[in-house]
This record gives sequence, C-alpha cells and structure tokens, in this order.
Amino acid sequence: MSTFDDRENAFENKYAHDEEMKFKAEARRNKLLGLWAAELLGKTGAEADAYAKEVILSDFEEAGDEDVVRKVAGDLGNLADADTIRGKMDALMQIAKDQLMKEH
Repeated sequence: MSTFDDRENAFENKYAHDEEMKFKAEARRNKLLGLWAAELLGKTGAEADAYAKEVILSDFEEAGDEDVVRKVAGDLGNLADADTIRGKMDALMQIAKDQLMKEH
C-alpha cells in the first residue's frame, strides 16, 4: 500500500468518525431538548423519557432540524415559540458535545 493510500484511508476513517460523532451529538441534543420540553409540559420520570424519545425520532422525518422544531413547537404551543426552541437547540448542542467528549 502506498503512502497516498494510507492517507486516503486515514481521511476516510476521520470522516466516518466525525459523521458518527455529529449524529450522536444531534441525537443527544434532541434528547436534552425533549427533556426540557417535557419539563415545560409538566411531564416527569418515564413520561418525560418517553417524550424525549419521540423528539429524537422526529428528527428522522426530514433532513435538518426543522422537523424537530416543528414537533416541539406544536407540542409546546404558547409555552415556547420556534425561535426560542432553535435557541435552546443551539445551547444544548454544546452541552451534548461536551457530554460526548467526556464519555470518550
């Protein structure tokens, strides 16, 4: 194997790792968002965990974050608007990344 092939494999492995970490961070962020929204809705314990799972699954409807925003905004109604939810998602993404880095 040539040096070029080694470098190409290294870049491919790094890309795959980065994509996996991005996916995990988004899923973690969505779980945290779901728990935040569940608290606003008065859900606790298993009910809050189940709602957080619903939020995670809502992210598979379409590319991007708008499917999650739509679901949470629809569920929260007047408790939080879409811009508030997007802001919370941004803040929670950093928390999710920090949590994942501590786990690895």
